[in-house]
Amino acid sequence: MAGEEVEWTVIVLTCQYKDSIFAFHRELEVRRDWGVLGRHTMLLTVDDPKGHVGSGGATLNALLVAAEHLSAQAGYTVITSDVLLKAWILILHMGRDFLFDDCNRAFTCLPLEDPAAPAESLICNLDSLLATLMRQVCRGSPPGVWVCSTDMLLTVATETEIDWCGFQGARVIAVPGSVSYARQHGVYLADSQAVVQDILYQSSEDQIQQCVGPDGKVPLVCGVVFFSPETAEKLLATHVVAPLDACTYMGLDSGAPAIQLSLFFDILLCMAQGVSEEAFLTGRSPGMDNEGNSQNAVATRNARSVLWKALRGTPLTMAYIPAGHYDYMTMSASDHIHHLTPHMSNSFRKVAHSHVAEPQLLDEGCSVTNSLLEGAVTVGPGSVIQHCHLKGPLQICSGCLITGLDSASSVALRNHPLTDVVIQGHTVRLRDIPSKVFTLSGRHDNWQSPAEESGTYLNIPWVEFFHRTGIRSQDVWSSDIPARSHCLLNARLFPVLHASEPLGLGDLLWFLGSLKAGQLQRWQTSWRMSWQELRACLDQEAELSSRKALFFQQAQNKLQRALTEHSNCSLLPLIRSAVIEGYQEAMLNTLDQVASTASNPGVAARALACIADLLGCMAKGEGGLRSGPAANKAWALAFQHLERGKIPEGVKELAKERRKWLGRPVLLVRAARHYEGAEQILIRQAVMSSCQFICLGQAEQPPLGHWVVVECPARIDLSGGWSDTPPITYEHGGTVVDLAVLVDGHKPIGAQARRIAEPQLRLISTSGGLEGEVIMELICRDVEDLQDYCQPHAPGALLKAALICTKVVDLCSQKSLREQLRERFRGGLELYAWSRLPHGSGMGTSSILAGAVIASLYKLSGHSASTESLIHAVLHLEQVLTTGGGWQDQVGGLVPGIKIGRSKAQLPLKVEVEPVTVPEGFIGTLNEHLLLLYTGKTRLARNLLQDVLRNWYARLSSIVENANALVSNAEECAQALQQGNLAFLGECVNRYWQQKKNMAPGCEPLAVQRMMEVLRPHVYGQSLAGAGGGGFLYILTKESRQQEALQRILAETEGLGNFSIHSVEVDTAGFKMQLLGDDLQQVELEAL
Repeated sequence: MAGEEVEWTVIVLTCQYKDSIFAFHRELEVRRDWGVLGRHTMLLTVDDPKGHVGSGGATLNALLVAAEHLSAQAGYTVITSDVLLKAWILILHMGRDFLFDDCNRAFTCLPLEDPAAPAESLICNLDSLLATLMRQVCRGSPPGVWVCSTDMLLTVATETEIDWCGFQGARVIAVPGSVSYARQHGVYLADSQAVVQDILYQSSEDQIQQCVGPDGKVPLVCGVVFFSPETAEKLLATHVVAPLDACTYMGLDSGAPAIQLSLFFDILLCMAQGVSEEAFLTGRSPGMDNEGNSQNAVATRNARSVLWKALRGTPLTMAYIPAGHYDYMTMSASDHIHHLTPHMSNSFRKVAHSHVAEPQLLDEGCSVTNSLLEGAVTVGPGSVIQHCHLKGPLQICSGCLITGLDSASSVALRNHPLTDVVIQGHTVRLRDIPSKVFTLSGRHDNWQSPAEESGTYLNIPWVEFFHRTGIRSQDVWSSDIPARSHCLLNARLFPVLHASEPLGLGDLLWFLGSLKAGQLQRWQTSWRMSWQELRACLDQEAELSSRKALFFQQAQNKLQRALTEHSNCSLLPLIRSAVIEGYQEAMLNTLDQVASTASNPGVAARALACIADLLGCMAKGEGGLRSGPAANKAWALAFQHLERGKIPEGVKELAKERRKWLGRPVLLVRAARHYEGAEQILIRQAVMSSCQFICLGQAEQPPLGHWVVVECPARIDLSGGWSDTPPITYEHGGTVVDLAVLVDGHKPIGAQARRIAEPQLRLISTSGGLEGEVIMELICRDVEDLQDYCQPHAPGALLKAALICTKVVDLCSQKSLREQLRERFRGGLELYAWSRLPHGSGMGTSSILAGAVIASLYKLSGHSASTESLIHAVLHLEQVLTTGGGWQDQVGGLVPGIKIGRSKAQLPLKVEVEPVTVPEGFIGTLNEHLLLLYTGKTRLARNLLQDVLRNWYARLSSIVENANALVSNAEECAQALQQGNLAFLGECVNRYWQQKKNMAPGCEPLAVQRMMEVLRPHVYGQSLAGAGGGGFLYILTKESRQQEALQRILAETEGLGNFSIHSVEVDTAGFKMQLLGDDLQQVELEAL
């Protein structure tokens, strides 16, 4: 069984230069803010004590620093190794400079995107290594010290598991490689028990053949090592012993001369069983410079002697990962380009974190990362573009590496179709003056090959280059560099400053063969540097900052495209990243622009929802809950603009007010609530587009005192609910399967209205037949009495909203309420609405009731309306009421029998309903197997709705996938009904309940969970009706007529509370309208 993912106690990043410590430390902190690293992980960035101390010296120094900080944190006044016993420590070595990335191999960006990441960001090699270590290699490891180089690309299969049972000492991680590849790298020689005998480096093929395993591969040194706490303690103890003290900052501060030490060929090699003491003491460490003179040689031998005494006898074992892959990041441009193109990895993308105006011009074999390509920019196969802002027309052919170019460089590039070249823009500081410098080289150039022998520049011999350009050898290499040492690395080719003119990329591109008058002289009179000199001037902090600025520049393009093109990609990770990195203001401006220029209110609403998310992120988890009131008068002017359809003015006013609320978390949260309030206004306007599908006819107005009575069934949603909810329904499209049902043999919802002589409104409503009746009575004599129609919890709010939506009352009229009623009804109205179902039943009560009320008022006003019109009229009413409901409830209760409702992903919002045809006799069968169980729990749909809409607007992948599943499951549910297959129908219902829980976590109370567990053996399927959280549970029993049997089973179960079981049957008649006399005697029956 796989162990747990590692949460580091300490992470230490070692780097060469003191000037870069702050920048790289900030990078670690940002990753902690992203959630990649644990919140309590101690982060340390340590520069190498002096010059090059080697990987071994850097490891010893990093271990010392980690132990010192842990000791201080634990309250010790001296360093103690006890702090290592329960710590997981990770030491990451950045290594030496890298030709092809100014921020070294660790921060080389990979063409990757991670949609599941909590914060969207560039993915560097460091991030890839951290993920590989935490999730695969180090998973389940005991406490100890992990050491990892960052000079390689390492991938490991997800199922990797290392056995740590009985582990002691040190362990090296190895991955398979070919014998030919191993000739240029390190390889472990281990016995059948995985005990390391020797470590070979660039050895002969015969020696490497000894290491070949049963799979025909050799175990490559991949730069990952683990020390147990006991072994780490032994190593730490050497920091006070000369000459190893010189590898640490403490030794150097004490005046000890620096030495170099290799992690593999000094520290680890002394533990290898097959290595003798003499061979170890006299051997040479590959890549180390200690052997340059006799004094260094003596120091090296003494250092090894100390290591032999301290570590010899410590077990050194190898963990071989057959599914691992390792690629060292060499100084070859061809290798680097190969490492960054999509064929290198299935997860690599052709375009990553970039805006490409004409993506069809990109070849399948290229990669573009963190760039903006505007206009016609052609990129050929095997070419890599990173951190560039280019403007076409440009032609970048095959085999190129282009990095760090800004838009100003595009003009110089236009006359140069590029093939097999490397062009890099470098951010440097020249005597504290920030500057941009460019370098140019060939893909096939070997930077260290002697110019007099096989060395090339721009893929041609130096002699040919000199002949083509007129440049002379003495222009490039000064007299103090011996001819045999001339190479591209020390060639002063690259202009950095000119006495009188600004320099640009054009001052190098003429090397490619387009010499113009004066260019050679201009080049010769410039201050020029070699790469060797230039790398000491690199401003890594400014370079990282420049990359981030470009990332957020392209991110603003992405934000704009995602919103205007109705993309389902989640923008929340990008919003989080912008807040963490300090780019929130730029994002806010972009979102303001999108909202104010949107072509429809749906786009503007999502933009405002994104602003609410951004403000919430800025609060950093403080300031209270996101859900809350949004009616502060300071925001009233902005809301008024939006209500009147003046979106640009409203967005501008929102932004103006927002600036006053950025100071504290509590203000940010309150501002976010008001942006969600503004978003709701725009959702209402989008849904109001459905009003065009309300068509009224003329009908005879009933006589004074005669009642118009409308009775409706309840509804059971069998599948697809939530997909009908705005804005999901018009942004994604919705499909819902509903039943119209009688509960205990009755239509439980209804309304009746009549004209009365007095010019007033009498409003009466009753509800809650199961838990005791609640009665509300209200008399409205003035227009002001109706002003709270949009406050859902105000007395009679639904009835008041219905009066306004049906135009019985005009709030904007200059006439009094009495005058309006006399004019239209020659008196007043009495309106009575009822529901025999409890509040929060989940059976669509309020929407169906709204439909009944609207139908009665239309009839009383002398109008007729089709069922389709009533469905859209209820949508209108619920937006006016500000409850924000969907359309499935009124479809379920107003349309008879079994039906499927659909809406397309478009505005205007139109609901289309068709009956589901079932086999003969199936409705009777369904009635015998369908039961309602009242849970006794009140549903809190409002809170659920707020969370769902917030998650939908954030386009969380789980929510988008669930919306897709809801629609597809509804179609399957319709098929099950058409087939008359109860078991298949039960599967759909069970799936639907899981989808509801995915959509709105928390909608399943514990008591309901217990009920469902008890019922599961007896039912095909079960689900809470509506949004869940309480109300009614409907069940599809395996046996018919199970009400009494299930009553007994549930009565014997503890902790279920006050439940009740009710019969239910499909209502094939639908809602009915009657005209009754003033004594409630039937006058006529009218079916719509």
